[in-house]
This record gives sequence, C-alpha cells and structure tokens, in this order.
Amino acid sequence: MDNYRKSIAFHNLGCKVNAYEMSAMILAFEQAGYTIVPFEETADIYVVNTCSVTNIADRKSRQMLHRAAKQNPDAVIVAVGCYAQASAEDLTQDPLVHIIVGNNRKADIVSIVENYLRERENAGGASVPTLVDVIDIAHEKCYENMEVDASSSRNRAYIKIQDGCNMFCSYCIIPYTRGRIRSRDVSDILTEAEHLAAQGVSEIVLTGIHVSSYGRDWEQTNADRDVPGGALLSLLRRLHAIPQIHRIRLSSLEPRIVTQKFAAELKKLPKVCPHFHLSLQSGCDATLKRMNRKYTAAGYAECCKLLRTVYDRPALTTDVIVGFPGETEEEFAETVRYLEEIDLYEMHVFKFSPRKGTPAAKMPGQLTEAVKASRSDVLIDMSERHSRAYRETFAGEKAEILVEEILQIDGRSYYVGFTKNYIRVAVPADEDTLAVNTLTEVILTAIPVGSDCVLGRV
Repeated sequence: MDNYRKSIAFHNLGCKVNAYEMSAMILAFEQAGYTIVPFEETADIYVVNTCSVTNIADRKSRQMLHRAAKQNPDAVIVAVGCYAQASAEDLTQDPLVHIIVGNNRKADIVSIVENYLRERENAGGASVPTLVDVIDIAHEKCYENMEVDASSSRNRAYIKIQDGCNMFCSYCIIPYTRGRIRSRDVSDILTEAEHLAAQGVSEIVLTGIHVSSYGRDWEQTNADRDVPGGALLSLLRRLHAIPQIHRIRLSSLEPRIVTQKFAAELKKLPKVCPHFHLSLQSGCDATLKRMNRKYTAAGYAECCKLLRTVYDRPALTTDVIVGFPGETEEEFAETVRYLEEIDLYEMHVFKFSPRKGTPAAKMPGQLTEAVKASRSDVLIDMSERHSRAYRETFAGEKAEILVEEILQIDGRSYYVGFTKNYIRVAVPADEDTLAVNTLTEVILTAIPVGSDCVLGRV
C-alpha cells in the first residue's frame, strides 16, 4: 500500500480543542506520506472531525460526512471526534461511513485507517464491515498525547494541556463524549512549546476542555495546594521562562479559579495577556442553578472586579446561553441588567439547543425558537455596543501588536494583528517599518477598519 499515492482531505467542526487535534492528525498523515488536499476536492480518504455540543452540531457532522461521500463515492469516509464518540452505534448503520474513531483514539488514527485500507485491499473490492474504534471514555484516566507543528502563519499556536470535564452542566454532553479530566504532562507541554518557538511562533494559547482543572487529577505539590489553579500557575511560570515565547493566552477560565492570589500571581507573569474568557451562561441565579453551574452571578462579578483591580482594562469575554428551559421574561431581564452592569468586552451568545442525553433536554418550560432569537438579538446588540466602547477607551494610546498577516480591506493593504488585550488592529501597509510575525508598538485610534478592526499607526 503506497501512501504517497493516497490523497486525504479533512474537515473540522467545533471547538479550539477539535481544531488542535485536527492539526495533529493532519501532521500525522503528512509524516506517513499521504497527500493532503482541500476538503472540496476529490480525495481517496475524507476525515471529518465531528462535534456533538448541540443537536445542530450532530446534524452538521452527518451532513459533512455525507457531503464527503457525495464528492467521491469510492472514498473511505472517516468520522472522528465527539459525535463519533456519542453516536457510534447510530453511525454504524450509515452505509456511507466506513471508519468510526473515538476521542481518545485520535493519536492512532493513521494506523486505524491503514488497517481498514489493508482489509479492504485484501477483500479484493468486496464490502468490508465498518471499523469502529471507540473506547468507553468515561473510564479513561490517561491523557492522549498529540502534537502539532507551527501553522502556516507561524504567529500564534494552540497547545492543548488537558482533556475532559467533571462539571456536568445540565445542558452539556461534553463530559460524556470527552470523559473526566485528564491533564497533560508538563514536560510534554514544554517540549511542544519549545518546538513551536523554534519554528518562529511568538504567541501560544493554552487550550483544553476545562483548562482551569489542569492538574486537578494529579497529586499536587505543596506549593500548589493553597491556591486554586496552582498547577496551572506552575505551568505558566515554566512556559513564561521560554525566551522565544513572547505572549501566552488562556483560552478560558472557570470563574471560581479567579481569587485575589491567583490574579496577583498571574500579574507577575507579564507574558500572560490580560485577556480572559470567563464563561458565564446566565446573569440570573435561578437559571444558573438549573444549569448546574457552580457559582452565582455575584461571585462571577467579583471575579471580574478582581481582574480589573489587578490589570488595567483587561479584556473580559464570556459565553451566554439565551432561552434556557424555564427562563422567564423576568429572568432574562435580570440577565440583561446584569450584563449591562458588568460591561464585558465581548459576549458569544448562543440560543439554547436541547442535546439528547442531557438533563436540560427533558426539562419543562422549553422555549420557542422565536423567543430565543429575540433574546439573542438583544444580547448581540449589547455585545457590539460594549465591544465598541471598550476599544474606544484606548484611542490615542500606544499598544504593542503582534503582526499576523497582510489583508486587503476595502481595496487597501493593511498589516493586521492583535494587542495583548485582543483588540484587532489594522495598520496601513505603506508603513514599511512593519513586518509579519513581529511585535510592533503602534498608536490606536477609535476609527473602525473593516468589520472588526480599529486603525493603528506607527
């Protein structure tokens, strides 16, 4: 079997963790001699990294698998990821899917695919049963190690540091598709970070299913025990010491991890960007309780206050679910008032989507799509106002940007990059002192450029 004659295409659905794992799988197939082609082209093998966070994600996963089969009816179709993990039994009934790979088997996907190809070759064209490689992830205790190479942009790279979640929010299927928390070994993380830095990566983003739980499945050292998130802080200190890494971002944080001591220790690490994603979901305590979130609205607000005390105008972002079962007009109004008060930089607004297998899907008081859409519009409008106002506070000030690319915006070329506070800045490309993948100090304006940038000048 000559892999160099095999073409393979990939499509990713879902979160940053899925994107990281997709990059690792692509790298593994490249190293094994396969030819990577765009998903829209004809390929011998199609790999769809599926998502199952909502019923809509399930449907999109099935659609992409069927689209691949339509593009080449003779191709081998591979379903991997959360939908494959949660719905393996259903997928075995789909004649268009040939290989089903669970979440903790992605590191072995090359050998899994090659075993199937070998069986099909030996069968001489006869039908080969669907190959299912899905383990009961609920009982997995080992982290599945995967590594990525620098992306084509060579500016920012994601590093996955943990998998799984123990929170069991009532709307979420992830603990069932990803299993319990499993933390990656520190030495493996440092090796990958050093490798990426040597390739020119300036900024790393630590990602995982529940980043704040990093190290909680270990016996922590004495130094870590007295601080929530102590193992995460210890890791950040080690990464901070890598000279070629200039910026470190955290993809998300559990609100309860943000204590005075945690925030103060973060501030001692200037490479850690003052950009924190604190998932909220609702500003109403009654709704939070039904969601099985482990904090109150007041507790979340205190976390925001702590970070704003330690940092100057940190970029605080969040997720909010509207239309959760039983959310009354009064409860939604409470969330609206709360979000106006805490004034976050950005909000990612999601309409509640019942996920089969979760407690929330069976709750009474399911709301109509029209109500959800109306409430979503309110919060999206608020997010746009707050985001614009936040960026305007930096008008006339100097800020360092990491230049990531050159883009054409409204017919003009710009260098585009982000500040530490995650403000996207566009600098006219006639500023010849700039270059891609460099850290450059610019002066910000409040003038918008394109849909999501502000103007900067050297």
